[in-house]
Amino acid sequence: MPLHIGVVGCSAEGAALCYRTLCVEGAAHMGDGHGPHAHPEVSMHTHSLADYVTCLEHGDMEGVAQLMLSSARKLAAAGADFLVCPDNTIHQALHLVLPRSPLPWLHIAEVVAAHAASRGFRQVGVLGTRWLVDSEVYPRALEAAGLTAVRPAPAERAELGRLIMDELVRGVVRPESTAALQRMIEGLKARGCDAVALGCTELPLVLNDANSALPTLDSTRLLARAALRRATA
Repeated sequence: MPLHIGVVGCSAEGAALCYRTLCVEGAAHMGDGHGPHAHPEVSMHTHSLADYVTCLEHGDMEGVAQLMLSSARKLAAAGADFLVCPDNTIHQALHLVLPRSPLPWLHIAEVVAAHAASRGFRQVGVLGTRWLVDSEVYPRALEAAGLTAVRPAPAERAELGRLIMDELVRGVVRPESTAALQRMIEGLKARGCDAVALGCTELPLVLNDANSALPTLDSTRLLARAALRRATA
């Protein structure tokens, strides 16, 4: 039997895309005999995004960890075998979570870094919330895979954070905002990047290889596919 996947949600759009990917692509990992609609069992728990944002705005990583652990315990009680979190930003607190977690986790940035290395990329631009881009989540994971992380300029980080938190997490997509994101990617390319990590799980809603100056590393779908591989190994 496939393993039961637990999803620790944070923002709705990213969690929904992760869930859809697990369900829609699940059959391809299940093997013959399961039918076209098969997928592993999936449970998800989310605290209010406002609770996470309050902790992030105060730099309270222990508070973030407590929210994640609360979800982890609920998912363990529901029968999950391992956990994923389709939110890059709160991975800043994962090191506080792991020693106390009832279940193992997949790390979204490590999944992205492994995929980037497998494709031969060397220098990866990182897009995400200001909390994520200012953190060491991606630089640490990419460095461990032998890659280099490149962050947008400070002014771009502020604009990027605004676009994500005021628009994308609410499901708002504006052409002018997509164009601004595309310009940021063009700037990363000019600085020598050969790929860009979409380090916010809402960014794949508006960015992909077809409209990006750099190959995109879709953290949401890459995490979901890694979870499917683990669940069906």
